[in-house]
Amino acid sequence: MEFDLIVIGAGPGGYTAAIKAAQLGMKTAIIEKKKSLGGTCLNVGCIPSKALLSSSELYHQAKHNFEVHGINAEGLSVDVSTMMKRKDGVIRKMARGIDYLIKKNNIEHFSGTGYIINSSEIEVDQGTQKKRLKTKRILIATGSNVSGLPFLDYDGKTVLSSDHAIALDQAPDSMIVIGGGAIGLELGSVWARLGTKVDVIESLPRVAAIFDEAVTQPLQKLLQKQGIKFHLNTSVESAEKTTAGIKLTASKENNKIELEAEKVLIAVGRKPNTDNLGATEIQIELDERGHIGIDADWQTNIPGIYAIGDVVGGPMLAHKAEQEAIAAVERMAGKAGQVNYNTIPWVIYTSPEVAAVGLTELEAKDKGFEVSTGIFPFQANGRAVAGAHSEGLAKIISNKKTDRVLGVQILSANASELIAEAVLLMEFEGSTEDLARTIHAHPTMSEGLREAAHVTLGEPLHL
Repeated sequence: MEFDLIVIGAGPGGYTAAIKAAQLGMKTAIIEKKKSLGGTCLNVGCIPSKALLSSSELYHQAKHNFEVHGINAEGLSVDVSTMMKRKDGVIRKMARGIDYLIKKNNIEHFSGTGYIINSSEIEVDQGTQKKRLKTKRILIATGSNVSGLPFLDYDGKTVLSSDHAIALDQAPDSMIVIGGGAIGLELGSVWARLGTKVDVIESLPRVAAIFDEAVTQPLQKLLQKQGIKFHLNTSVESAEKTTAGIKLTASKENNKIELEAEKVLIAVGRKPNTDNLGATEIQIELDERGHIGIDADWQTNIPGIYAIGDVVGGPMLAHKAEQEAIAAVERMAGKAGQVNYNTIPWVIYTSPEVAAVGLTELEAKDKGFEVSTGIFPFQANGRAVAGAHSEGLAKIISNKKTDRVLGVQILSANASELIAEAVLLMEFEGSTEDLARTIHAHPTMSEGLREAAHVTLGEPLHL
């Protein structure tokens, strides 16, 4: 049996590529070593973390914010085990959906570890047996795995990765989070809401440093109000397990500090999965960080072998992998697939959420643009005030000469949804005037973005 395309890895990039290939008439197979399809995103990443963020935010709201609405929530309690069961149910439901799509599109599914023999052969290790598959093309979509620290080995009990931190059976008394990016802030938020004393250690001067300071400073203050303590410009140097948990020694501005907690969550990033793939043996080119090198068609240095998603360079985001999957397969089929890397949105699902697309103000200036900026606080937005979530702002960065929007950042409830309008605007190379003249329903949070456009133009309406 020979396939037109074999995809290794069934995460968002892999299963999307397989579906697209099958729809374009290719005889397609997909190889996945885990029992469940969906990859990191579905099984231990995006989806379970959002389930826990949703549940824990409801509890936090009931405990701290219902009173202002006249709602009495006396006797409130939380059952973490039930919360985890709901999270697991969400995963199962979504996984069944992917299974259905694979079968619906007549994609052959091989459970096992895929090892590339050459550009036309893959061996699948299924434990009890090995199968050789022939193919015209191979697409590597093996994703990424958690990075660690050299002096802290994961044990799943005291030293946690994000995989472990979404599966605790009860809220720890205390937790140190190493890393103030998306994973650290999201999972730190989950456990802080459920009663854990959370300390976040970040080596940079501020958290969520991919966003503008105008966004990260209020974000940090809001998270501090929720009980998270931050240690910035701080680097962890060593660790020692204790009877109570863990003791970390860190340095801050040449001063040594010690922090103790029941558990430590390491959230210092992710690394590409290229081990046990056969990539090195057949001399697929890798960069110094282990990412697979690709050309404009997402093809490696070996003709017929392609790669997408976290395993190649660029942001490690599920939606980036999905878009690359579609484009790469379209290129294989002779179509004009493409990815606009300038309009990939970034989101951190804290409360409030923070989302962005395009350039930050500093990046725009570094690229030589003369910029105009506009900030609109949601305290002046009727829907936000009525809904009691007026903390936050919308910021627009535009090219002063052409008025073209270069970047947008939003700190607010539902920022992950609001950013879609900015992404679409930038995809069509729109201007702040285009946004300002677009009618938005009233009252809505989306009006905040329109108002920011008016501010950018120097024509504020509600400020």
